[in-house]
Amino acid sequence: FAEEVEQQTKAKVDKPDVTKPADAEEKTEENSSSKVKVSAKIVKELREQTGAGMMDCKKALQECEGDLTKAEEWLRAKGISSAAKKSSRIAAEGMVSSYIHAGSRIGVLVEVNCETDFVARGDQFKELVQGLAMQIAASPNVEYVSPDDAPADYVEGERKVEMQKEDLASKPEGIREKIVEGRVQKLINERALLEQDYIMDTNKTVRDAVTEAIASIGENIKVRRFSRYVLGEGIEKKQENFAEEVEQQTKAKVDKPDVTKPADAEEKTEENSSSKVKVSAKIVKELREQ
Repeated sequence: FAEEVEQQTKAKVDKPDVTKPADAEEKTEENSSSKVKVSAKIVKELREQTGAGMMDCKKALQECEGDLTKAEEWLRAKGISSAAKKSSRIAAEGMVSSYIHAGSRIGVLVEVNCETDFVARGDQFKELVQGLAMQIAASPNVEYVSPDDAPADYVEGERKVEMQKEDLASKPEGIREKIVEGRVQKLINERALLEQDYIMDTNKTVRDAVTEAIASIGENIKVRRFSRYVLGEGIEKKQENFAEEVEQQTKAKVDKPDVTKPADAEEKTEENSSSKVKVSAKIVKELREQ
């Protein structure tokens, strides 16, 4: 024990002082925790225990350096574990809300469901729904609620396009398929409402915001459907070019022949017209009757 203490003391003396400021140490700890690699096996095990999503389980394990017990506690603290367990409950109540953006050029209708009418009337639920409506208004590329709602023909079409790209031609078949799946999944997520950064707090996604609301309120919450309207969308508008119109009118005026008459010709025409015999309405009527 004495030798061990002596060696540790010597190592401590010989070791250069590389102490970092407190903020630097915190950043290092954050980076190290975020870089912890976790296996698919332990992620699956945590999912089975908590019912949480794969990405939530992976994040929890990274934050807890692969410790399964701590990761489960982390999920409970975030409310993710309890939210996942509530996901199987039927949510048939809720509300349909609208949002009209300033200028009345963009409008949104969204339906969000919960389990009871009591929760639907609550301020917290209403704030969540209004936030989701604003999120949809600010997301022109969003087309469906969840990645699971992506049309099968769209997914298959994107997969074929990615497989034919030149940068993958030299890759082995197995690796190429993994790269394609990753790219396609990214495209799908870009159109899914739940995968967008939440405009009310960009440090989390819309899915995170809904999950936190489930944990806080204590009921299952589902974003069922939405519609986004843009003024004039789908109507073919006539494109007018004022400069071209002026140019055409000017050209037509220049090319038009000068057909103005001399002053004496105009006077003769007036004299001829004035020299015509005047007839009364009575005689015109009589002629018509005959």
